[in-house]
Amino acid sequence: MNENVDTTAFQNARRLRDLRVEHRDLDNVIDHLGKDPDVDHIMLRRLKKRRLMLKDLIERLEDELIPDLNA
Repeated sequence: MNENVDTTAFQNARRLRDLRVEHRDLDNVIDHLGKDPDVDHIMLRRLKKRRLMLKDLIERLEDELIPDLNA
């Protein structure tokens, strides 16, 4: 077996998948909580910040995995 295989791309792809799942789950939770009139608004704000952070991480990882076609 070839020991020179770069596993970084595979690890990044797995991390990207996990981040997308977490982002989607947070989307669902935020949507559900947004419909509740008795929601804890501080908690909702923290969840939205977490979702935004995940979106930024996803975009950064996608930029690393997808080559720049203009280069």
